[in-house]
Amino acid sequence: MARVLALIPDLLFGSRVQAELQAAGHTVALVGDAAATRDALAGANVLVVDLTAELEASTSLVESLAAQSLLDGVRTLGFYSHVDAQARRLAQVAGFDLVVPRSRMAREGPALVEGLIEDR
Repeated sequence: MARVLALIPDLLFGSRVQAELQAAGHTVALVGDAAATRDALAGANVLVVDLTAELEASTSLVESLAAQSLLDGVRTLGFYSHVDAQARRLAQVAGFDLVVPRSRMAREGPALVEGLIEDR
């Protein structure tokens, strides 16, 4: 199973994602900001990022981590509000491996993470 780092500032949704991923056998650490993400990234297989909070900061973080080769071996999964097409586009441009609406993350979180791990 995967070691997941989840940058989800919304504690309620973050706890839900964490519980679902843990129930599927994944190890999950929740973080609330970019600095904590950098500090906790070592050893992660998947980075899950909430794009609904601070879109530009989130996409810039992933671009920066990738440019510094800190995402080597780490798959990225971003989720956005289904009405925010710009968020999806910016995340794809930033290099996220998978970008899905928040509703899909809520429904299929464990399957999405497992799919990313299998695609390696």
